[in-house]
Amino acid sequence: MLGSVLTAGLFGIDAFPVECEADLSNGLPSFDLVGFLSSEVREARERVRSALHNSDISLPPSRLTINLSPANRRKAGNSFDLPIAVCVLTAAGLLTQKQVDPYLFSGELGLDGSVKPVNGAISLCACAKACGRKAVILPAENAAEGAASQTLPVYGVRSLTDVLRFLKDPHLYAPVSPEDYPSLPADVPDFSDVIGQPGAVRAAEIAAAGMHNLLFSGPPGIGKSMIAKRLPGILPPITLSEQIEITKIYSVRGLTRGGLMTHRPFRSPHHTISPYALAGGGAVPQPGEISLSHRGVLFLDELPEFNKSALEVMRQPMEDGEVLISRTNGVYRFPARFMLAAAMNPCPCGYYPDRKRCRCTDADILRYQGRISRPLMDRIDLRVTLSSLNYRSMEEGPHAEASSVIRERVTAAAERQRARSGGKPVFNASLTGQALEEAVSLTPEARSTLRALYGANPHSMRSHHKLLRIARTIADLEDRQTIGDAELSEAWFLRNTGVPGNEGGEER
Repeated sequence: MLGSVLTAGLFGIDAFPVECEADLSNGLPSFDLVGFLSSEVREARERVRSALHNSDISLPPSRLTINLSPANRRKAGNSFDLPIAVCVLTAAGLLTQKQVDPYLFSGELGLDGSVKPVNGAISLCACAKACGRKAVILPAENAAEGAASQTLPVYGVRSLTDVLRFLKDPHLYAPVSPEDYPSLPADVPDFSDVIGQPGAVRAAEIAAAGMHNLLFSGPPGIGKSMIAKRLPGILPPITLSEQIEITKIYSVRGLTRGGLMTHRPFRSPHHTISPYALAGGGAVPQPGEISLSHRGVLFLDELPEFNKSALEVMRQPMEDGEVLISRTNGVYRFPARFMLAAAMNPCPCGYYPDRKRCRCTDADILRYQGRISRPLMDRIDLRVTLSSLNYRSMEEGPHAEASSVIRERVTAAAERQRARSGGKPVFNASLTGQALEEAVSLTPEARSTLRALYGANPHSMRSHHKLLRIARTIADLEDRQTIGDAELSEAWFLRNTGVPGNEGGEER
């Protein structure tokens, strides 16, 4: 007898359909799995055999062959146990083909017949819809995540026995409803804690409004990391489409908490991170920190202390918005449209240019700053230098505005950008080509200022476009349709006067 059910495998962050076929025939008792399988999928034979036995399901002694099709695509992961078990039950006549055809199945089986969670639930639901299925059967721990995508009804099961009951009488179960989560994480520190540094706070607001890359430089303990870690509290609200994008990435890594990721991510890896952990990789490539920061912030503290090869791996994703990893079985694409926030000291001791405290030689300073190449520095939009505060400033303030106040302005600016892009979540930092030309309208005075600035300071085309994007964001914060002299001058200042030197950065 034959039986077949639909399941799916993961390739990158997307799922592809897999047909699980079972053939139960006469012959010596055996249980064979075929179809270009990884070792963990081959081990499903023992898990399925024990799960059926411990669920009080008896099969006649016979030759059992399982095929996972297509045979030319490698299947890996722990999600094929449940579909194999259901397929075996269909081939044995305990279920009918009509009962299993409307669904896509996915789940790992315990030896006692329990159904355990898998990765990539939201991608599996998208695959089921593309294949024309009516619903998805997932482990109970993954059901809320799958339901949150609002693509198909999702049913959560906890055991193989639950699956049998459901398939024989679907009316006994109700599909899982998406869970609601707060719009902001509760543990984000507030900008009102920041004393002084109005220039840095202003730069953080502009960066958040347009999702621009940002670099703080200054002496140790001056507030660089403090301000950067408060960015999540002022980032623009996240749309449903962005939530789904982020959740797909985290789900593949097994980092979701049972529903959609409703907050923009904030990742802060240690400076000892390897290029592979930052960009992603492995025998079966997984998203790295760059992709885990998609639609959010990647914060690199002590930027020059990072391995140079790790920093250089960010250059292509910062421009293209995705990470490409090539393997013999294909090219893996991971989204990587993130905002880079970084902090650094101006020299090894941290006190340059204060020569009363700084004892670094000119060669030491150039060597230290040269750890960040010029091409990478050119990709950072805003570069701000923070200065030390005197005792009176520390004691009397002023304190920065509350995050909620800043976020109102950022949200309004983000809505203007979204309206300009036809409702899509496109921020000024990502504008290119025709979209950038249409968004940027300079007043005659601004054009004259720009001509004068470039006459004395030649710049690259990338730098020119970044300047216009920053000015466009400043104008959005001020609710102005055109970019005036004030917006352009502030953008020039924030882009070109922040970080000292970098003469040591290599040209590439």
